[in-house]
Amino acid sequence: MTEPTQTFLQEEAAAMKPHERIDFSATISRPPLILPGNAKVVVWPVVNIEEWDITRPMPRMASPPPGGIPPVPDVPNWTWHEYGMRVGIWRIFEAFKKYDIQATMSLNAKVCETRPLVPQTALDHGWEIMAHCYEQIPIQKIPDQRAMIAQTIEVIEKFSGNKPQGWLGPGRSETFATLDYVKEAGFRWFGDWVLDDQPQMVKTKHGPLVSVPYTVELNDIAIMLTNLQDSDALLIRMKDSIERVLQESNQGAKILAFGVHPYITGATHRIKYFEMMLEYLRNLPGVVFWNGTQICDWYESTQKKV
Repeated sequence: MTEPTQTFLQEEAAAMKPHERIDFSATISRPPLILPGNAKVVVWPVVNIEEWDITRPMPRMASPPPGGIPPVPDVPNWTWHEYGMRVGIWRIFEAFKKYDIQATMSLNAKVCETRPLVPQTALDHGWEIMAHCYEQIPIQKIPDQRAMIAQTIEVIEKFSGNKPQGWLGPGRSETFATLDYVKEAGFRWFGDWVLDDQPQMVKTKHGPLVSVPYTVELNDIAIMLTNLQDSDALLIRMKDSIERVLQESNQGAKILAFGVHPYITGATHRIKYFEMMLEYLRNLPGVVFWNGTQICDWYESTQKKV
């Protein structure tokens, strides 16, 4: 792979560290954020759609390789992911449609070229597209982030007719300079940080960027792959989580995101629990379902009033 350019190395060395991009703020010392109407909590549903290159080591594994050495090509794990594109995602689409919920599709742009039916169906269902790199590669492995970000925007905009407003790095990965490139490219918000229950304004070289709080704990990778929990674990965790944030809603509105992947949540033994989770959430008073840009629009409007 091409080595990083001298310009990148200089920008990386001069870039702000995460703690320099955002002031510390304890949740107990903020003025309460108020949602419109009678809403108390925003649920942000995210469905991650990835492009796995068979000529590289696979991003994740359901089948550990003999000897623990990642093989190339890794056909067993590539086909596991492909099941999600051929079968699992269609179960997930139907679940969201049944409960009249529109999700955010976190999309590797190359999927628009290789499996266009998947992102087109999301658009047909009124889903938002969040840029998720061009392929599923850690940001640290990409020698020219500017070029990759520009390519990602170009492909998604050409396919969907709209420039994506939000960004999520693969595995939420960043280098120190990534957010400067993201803002420079015209993004308004990003979902890489899981440090709060409320949106935050983050500093970049090119002006502020809104951090929309994503999740690692309500994510099927952490639950099902890392911790090997039972098939209903996401449902149970979501019930416990939404109960708590509703109890705390008098302190101000909060965002509760969940993230799923079609090769995990779309499996036969998990999908019914996912459907039960959506039904449970849909019937809760005070809960609204927003996409990332809706959250960003609302949060920016609250900051203008301060």
